[in-house]
Amino acid sequence: MDTGVDRLMLLVILSNLALLVAPRLGRAISLMALQGIFLGLLAIVAHSGTLTVRALVIGAAGFLVRGALFPLLLRRAAAQAGVVRDFRPLLGYVASALMGIVMLGGAMALGERLPLHLPEASKMILPASLFTIFTGLFLIVARRKALTQCLGYLVFENGIYGFGVATVAEVPALIELGALLDVLVAVLVMGIAAYRITEEFDHMDTVELTRLRG
Repeated sequence: MDTGVDRLMLLVILSNLALLVAPRLGRAISLMALQGIFLGLLAIVAHSGTLTVRALVIGAAGFLVRGALFPLLLRRAAAQAGVVRDFRPLLGYVASALMGIVMLGGAMALGERLPLHLPEASKMILPASLFTIFTGLFLIVARRKALTQCLGYLVFENGIYGFGVATVAEVPALIELGALLDVLVAVLVMGIAAYRITEEFDHMDTVELTRLRG
């Protein structure tokens, strides 16, 4: 068992729990940035025994893009839209915390049923990655603001990235960097969409978009 990977996965789990109860968008963005830094380090720590240029490139890219660029883009979009916090979420923060515990338990149980057969991988990677995916999906569904939902999408992708980088050594760096570029484009598109929502409706509450249905 890799102690370094276990510690990073524990930090990712704690960041997910904190994201579920973070009412202020600035704090949620900071937590997402920390999660991106942890995952950038994961690409290096998980393969420290056989550290390659590929692992260094993927780790540095993840560290810079997820830990710096994505949070910067979200903060800029939030400042332009004047969004400080997600008022009246579809599911309250106490209920979100309880749901987080349920999702963590489900991720741990599913991780036991789908064990990793890789000598490098920590047993914490699969449950932590699944919990990150569940957290991202939950934020997309249970929050009202478009930017918070965009943040949930990034958390969801973090879960996929963490699992893939730590366990799949055969994927070429070009493919992983291409996937990272896809996420960057998606963030830019969602940022533009969020700005347009604010421009048209004077708010970013996506629930109100149901008024557009004929």
